[in-house]
Amino acid sequence: MLNDRKQKYEEGKMTNSTNSENNEEKSEEHMDVRLNHCLAYVLHTSGTTGIPKIVRVPHACILPNIQHFRLLFEITQEDVLFMASPLTFDPSVVEIFVALSSGACLLIVPASVKVLPSKLAAVLFSRHRVTILQATPTLLRRFGSQLIKSTVLSASTSLRVLALGGEAFPSLAVLKSWRGVGNKTQIFNIYGITEVSSWATFYKIPEKFLNSTLKCELPVPLGFPLLGTVVEVRDTNGFTIQEGNGQVFLGGKNRVCFLDDEMIVPLGTMRATGDLVTVKDGEMFFLGRKDSQIKRYGKRLNIEFVQQVAEGLQQVESCAVTWYNQEKLILFMVSKNDVVKEYIFKELQEHLPSHAIPDELVLIDSLPFTSHGKIDVSELNKIYLNYINLKSECKLNGKEELWEKLQHLWKSILSLSEHPLKVPDESLFLNSGGDSLKSIRLLNEIEKLVGTSIPGLLEIILSSSILEIYNHVLQTVFPDEDLLFSKNYAMKRKFSDINQEEISGKSLPQKSVQTLSCDNELAAFIAVSRGSQILSLNSEFLTKLGLGSSAGSSDLISQTNIQNVTSLSPPALTGKSKDPSCVAEVSHEGTSVIEAKKMELHVRWRTDTGKCVDASPLVVISAAAKSSVTVYIGSHSHRMMAVDLYSGKVKWEQILGGRIESSACVSKCGNFIVVGCYNGLVYVLKSNSGEEYWMFTTKDAVKSSATMDPTTGLLYIGSHDQHAYALDIYKKKCVWKLKCGGTVFSSPCLSLIPHHLYVATLGGLLLAIHPATGNTVWKHSCGKPLFSSPRCCLQYICIGCVDGNLLCFTHFGEQVWQFSTSEPIFSSPCTSASEQEIFFGSHDCFIYCCNMKGHLQWKFETTSQVYATPFAFCYQDCSNEMLLAAASTDGKLWILESKSGRLQSVYELPGQVFSSPVVWESMLLIGCRNNYVYCLDLLGGHQI
Repeated sequence: MLNDRKQKYEEGKMTNSTNSENNEEKSEEHMDVRLNHCLAYVLHTSGTTGIPKIVRVPHACILPNIQHFRLLFEITQEDVLFMASPLTFDPSVVEIFVALSSGACLLIVPASVKVLPSKLAAVLFSRHRVTILQATPTLLRRFGSQLIKSTVLSASTSLRVLALGGEAFPSLAVLKSWRGVGNKTQIFNIYGITEVSSWATFYKIPEKFLNSTLKCELPVPLGFPLLGTVVEVRDTNGFTIQEGNGQVFLGGKNRVCFLDDEMIVPLGTMRATGDLVTVKDGEMFFLGRKDSQIKRYGKRLNIEFVQQVAEGLQQVESCAVTWYNQEKLILFMVSKNDVVKEYIFKELQEHLPSHAIPDELVLIDSLPFTSHGKIDVSELNKIYLNYINLKSECKLNGKEELWEKLQHLWKSILSLSEHPLKVPDESLFLNSGGDSLKSIRLLNEIEKLVGTSIPGLLEIILSSSILEIYNHVLQTVFPDEDLLFSKNYAMKRKFSDINQEEISGKSLPQKSVQTLSCDNELAAFIAVSRGSQILSLNSEFLTKLGLGSSAGSSDLISQTNIQNVTSLSPPALTGKSKDPSCVAEVSHEGTSVIEAKKMELHVRWRTDTGKCVDASPLVVISAAAKSSVTVYIGSHSHRMMAVDLYSGKVKWEQILGGRIESSACVSKCGNFIVVGCYNGLVYVLKSNSGEEYWMFTTKDAVKSSATMDPTTGLLYIGSHDQHAYALDIYKKKCVWKLKCGGTVFSSPCLSLIPHHLYVATLGGLLLAIHPATGNTVWKHSCGKPLFSSPRCCLQYICIGCVDGNLLCFTHFGEQVWQFSTSEPIFSSPCTSASEQEIFFGSHDCFIYCCNMKGHLQWKFETTSQVYATPFAFCYQDCSNEMLLAAASTDGKLWILESKSGRLQSVYELPGQVFSSPVVWESMLLIGCRNNYVYCLDLLGGHQI
């Protein structure tokens, strides 16, 4: 028996409905799984629409469904119900007991018949004359539109009731195209979740809509609650709404099930469905699953919307859309007849916004489906993987075929397929109707065509003619072939005949003539990276900047020590303080939402990277060119960019072989930057030009950011292949690799005294490694995954864990303390200049400051989860105030006083933020999921 404390805990996990039933006696306010005859059945959810669960269903929960469906469908002894669902899918219970409790016939057919649409149609509608069919839309689509129209929904069909549920309901246009002339079948949209088994709402499609000859784009509502069911729509704050968008919650006095290990559940418990709807004029319209919402090209997109639009095209028999590897939008299509892909893309472009156009169209014979009759996404992913493997095996037969296919792709992507003439050699992509989204699609198509990544191709597409694009590709694919015209002519034309910035809106890469220094010729520089980390390898340069030096020629110092920096190229700082209570509207570009008393933030520049920017900036300040400070950052678009800090001008840009979430690291000599990539490669690029110097291959994606050992020049990085690597980039070799017992997602951390390398894994291990040999010094199991990067200080090493704890260890592996938050910690810690405070964020929406004894100094509540690493810095005005920059995932940048946590300023970017801020001088840099990297001026409010 559960004691009172456990009972209160279980009750606290539930969300109670505010129904009048709550006034009943205490003993009648709960449903207890231990009571005799409580449960009717137990099943597992499939996990296709969320996390798999065990659901124990009481008689009192499922009985109202059976009673209501008998009345709604007017079931008699003459009816024949087809058991379309397997016993593992809860609608089967409704099918069985609606039939048996009415004296009707229940038809069960072998699985071998179910998988053959034509045979199944004959069994159901010719031989057994089924009158009631409850099915998923996918199961119905397997018949094909011709068979549906001629048999299932014909004028002479036996089918009296068709109830579709379990997936998004087809559009009215598709539904009407399936009906034969004179068909009288009643069609219902039914909706529900297994956690409130089985159905919750119904809507009967009015006959006038089905028989109307007018084109109807109206969506189909979810309809009305079934017997005993309560339906609520709540906004993101949990409040019930009567109009607008929100999430569906389902329940009712007895419409309650036990999930997983629940023993007692309050009557009237409301369960979150994960389904988003919009409420208009009292009706609910399905928008899609929360987990079907994706971010693409900086905009939100529901993939079910894309599927619905595609299904409405005349040539489409059935289709499905997947977000493959969270990178590519793939449309799988069963066509009614021979179809040209380009025609489908052209049709989609007329009906969809540009950010919703699929990356790839894959033609298949039939849609795969699960035993529950839903689309099998994992099987579709396998089909696509085979498809791209087959494509990569198709070799080009020569440069003539390359030219022809390039012309074909050009016309296809720019919707010029109907133009019979060849594309003129001098045609420019942007002048021919191209844009940044289409240019990325052309890039992807060309790389798929040739089977390899082509460095620098995106820049060529955006700035050069089709002939120059061809020559650039030719050099990669057929390096021994002659170009169609001389390279000298191409370059001369590129820089004289065409104003490139006018065409593309981008700065051209500036090719540097600076020669590469060897590793023993150390360039004087400072590198600034997330978490207030400053690396300098030249004490003389630090002294010139007024930073001082005490640790010899190789210094790892904190940004907060920078109090007397003389600006290398000081921007004009102006601005006045405003009333802190003043709230400004948020514009499209992002605006300071609270104009705080001491500081304002204004966009200095922003640079488009083509896709989301989750990596954090690396800022490198060179002594050789004091007016030049470079920001290095990568994005999901595969682009690695070097941008001038002061002007925002792109110095160079390099296309890598996959998505970039890894933040860049600078080499000991300052001549290279190192970055990991989703394709499993670690790229070493020349810092002055972006040219590839060396690539090292791991066996899985590299999201970890490299760390450089200033004493040896070795670089350390982790991979999803569960290894940590030590790389000598000058000798182009791997010095050692160590299997770490789990995926290495976060970045290694180096301590010089003692000389340890710390690596954390998603398996929950924190390892101390000898940097020279790769031998494990000690390891500690934290029990839960470690996404946070470890952070060293003189005495301790700290790391956040997804169990919500910040853990502190000595350099010898002894745990000193832990500080608990209420949600997982993905944010990496950051220390103050004195190393007496440590700052970090949590998914509980707070930014925390603890002292080195693990005691809370202050905490500040933001408006969303805090994923990014904070950055402690000294603001260089007359007060030399110590501040903290932090970011929450909703796009807000927070500037706080580091000692008190008092808010100085807040600024909202127009997109989600997972990148961490970096501050240099009076400029804050950060990446955003609206595809841009931002530089913001921190403006102090000086009194006149």
